[in-house]
Parts: sequence; C-alpha cells; structure tokens
Amino acid sequence: MPPVPDIAWFDDLARFLGPAYLRNAFTKGTDQEIDFLFERLALHAGSRVLDLGCGPGRHSLALARRGVDVVGIDHSQEFVALARHAAAAERLPCEFRAADVRDLDEKGRFDAVICLCQGGFGLLGGRDDEALIATFAAALRPGGRLALSAFHVGFAVRFLEAGDRFDPETGVHHERATLRDAEGSERGFDLWTTCFTPRELRLLAAATGLDVESVSGVAPGKYRVGRPRLEHPELLLLAVRPDGK
Repeated sequence: MPPVPDIAWFDDLARFLGPAYLRNAFTKGTDQEIDFLFERLALHAGSRVLDLGCGPGRHSLALARRGVDVVGIDHSQEFVALARHAAAAERLPCEFRAADVRDLDEKGRFDAVICLCQGGFGLLGGRDDEALIATFAAALRPGGRLALSAFHVGFAVRFLEAGDRFDPETGVHHERATLRDAEGSERGFDLWTTCFTPRELRLLAAATGLDVESVSGVAPGKYRVGRPRLEHPELLLLAVRPDGK
C-alpha cells in the first residue's frame, strides 16, 4: 500500500472535481440525512452548527435553509469557494472558511458539530483520531451534540475489491479510483480512508469526555439509529457533551 500523505492529498482531488463532486450518488441523500440529524441533534431555527470537512457545503446549506446559523470548514479552497457561492446565491446564513480541522480553536460556541462523509475525519491515515474528536468536543457548548460518520471496518474488509488494500494495523483502506470532472475529463486518484469498528468510535468519544448516545450502521441517504451490520458501509456516532464539562 502506498504511504498515506498529509491531509492535503485530498486537495488535488477537490481541485479536479470541483462542482462535479455533487454529481456523485452519495451526495443525493443530503435531505434525508439532514431531516434525521435535525431531530436527533435537537436543532431549531437559530441553532449554531459547526460543519467540519464541509466540502462544497451541501449539509451546511441544507441546515441554513431551516434557519440554522452554520459555520463550515474545509481544507479545500475550491470547495469553500463553491460553498460560499451557493450560500450567496440563496442568501443563506452560512460562513465558510478554508482551514485544517486539526487547527480548530472553537471553545464551547456551538449547539452541534457535524463531521460527515469523511470530510474532516478519517483522511489522516489513522493519525490524530482521538485528538480530532477532542477538538470537535471542545467546540460544543455543554449539552451540545456531535454527529460523526466514519467508514466501517466490517464492510471494507468483507467487500474488498480487486486492487484495493486494507492495512489491519492502521485500519486504512486504499483504493485507486478513476474520477470525472465537470467537463467530462477522467483522471486516476489514490484514495486513503481510515475505517473503524463501532467499539473504536465509542472508546474514542468516551476518552474525550463525551457521552455516547449511539453508534449505528448507516449508508448515504439512510441515516438511522440501529445496530451496525456488515453490509453497512458507514458508522454514525451520536454523542453529547455533558452539562458542566
């Protein structure tokens, strides 16, 4: 398996894809995901939400349409520019910043933090996982909630495709994918994604002082609360920062 580069490896992919990112099938479940999270995170108009690894802003924009005050952060300048343009076109209350989530310094400002579709978590080659969740937790006010998705080890190993590699020591899944940009040009990319077990996510969250509400097996556009099964490609962690912490 090629060694995992720094998080900036994803920026090249984002520059190539641009708006074509939103053509991917997994982005079509945004409305269901936000319907589910709006209720489970106890959000309402006026809530403050931090969207980490926001990409072109699909979840941020969907929340803002419901009156939520959203700050979206992504490492890709291109994705942040797309998100800002979309928010301005609809006059939505969103702020988007280009930054590394590892440098986040937000203390107790948000009612909820979301980190979905491996945008700000799971791209570091198994490094800094606990530190990242601790940083996410610190951004929550007491009683605030975290929703974080991650690739599922059970699914990755069971459905490993020809040419893919899985490192059992780090939990990193590597694949070579051919992607198409907005003009139809194709290019191959190496992708590295860290996969987790439900137990790992529970332990990581608990180690940062969060109270875990659930770790569920999900798929894009099919968010739920329920036991993970091997056919679930993703895990969804829901946790809360206890009052007084």
